[in-house]
Amino acid sequence: MTERPAPRPPLDPARLAAPLGWRVELLDATPSTNAYVAERARAGEEPGLVVVTEHQTAGRGRLDRAWETPARSSLTFSVLLRPDVPPTSWPWLPLLTGYAVQAALADRLPDIALKWPNDVLVDAASGPGRKVCGILVERIEAERGPMAVVGVGINVDQTLDELPVALATSVALETGEPVERTGLLGQVLGSLHGLLGLLDDTEALRSAYADVCVTLGRTVDVHLPGDVVRRGEALDIDATGALVVGTGDGTFTVAAGDVVHVRPA
Repeated sequence: MTERPAPRPPLDPARLAAPLGWRVELLDATPSTNAYVAERARAGEEPGLVVVTEHQTAGRGRLDRAWETPARSSLTFSVLLRPDVPPTSWPWLPLLTGYAVQAALADRLPDIALKWPNDVLVDAASGPGRKVCGILVERIEAERGPMAVVGVGINVDQTLDELPVALATSVALETGEPVERTGLLGQVLGSLHGLLGLLDDTEALRSAYADVCVTLGRTVDVHLPGDVVRRGEALDIDATGALVVGTGDGTFTVAAGDVVHVRPA
């Protein structure tokens, strides 16, 4: 394993205090920030809570895939939101979150883009790309109405041998420089805060998202439950955030919750 000259520094709690109105709490370790925030929501927590952990020991991605990283190597956090938008706009929240992370990292990683629905990738213009961030959004039924738990995991400081799969990467690996995680977290939370208003204008969000989505225009294999795979060209994102795929027999549409994977053919 690659040796490091010094231990990874912790996040700075003093600098995490209430950026842009978020209520930020720091945990040394927790099994899952999404599960922790969901429990708080059901107990009456108000939106605006952000829980970040130095070490997530039993995190989950989509379809209950495991998500665990070495302590202090990542930014792993969850945000509690209550979007005041029609139910038809809620499916846009995972896509908006991916767009917010992509925008926050773009000054460091010029080749950063999105794979539908919300994987944040580096160097994906002509190949599969390398994943630098995963996102999991969950809807929670609380006493005061539905809420959203937005979970984000950004690979910040992992070495090659600490990454879970070959097609993953970290910000430090891509830039070749150490990354100060506290400042990066502030950038990401600021980006999310600034872009949440796009949920009120999903056509503007659709256009902005499409500009940085490398899935569009490619021939893709859409993996569905039951080992069903359908191939076609990713044509567009529709008004609900679903992917429109064209085939020789016409078009079909898939929502993020419908698919196992969407991969370049």
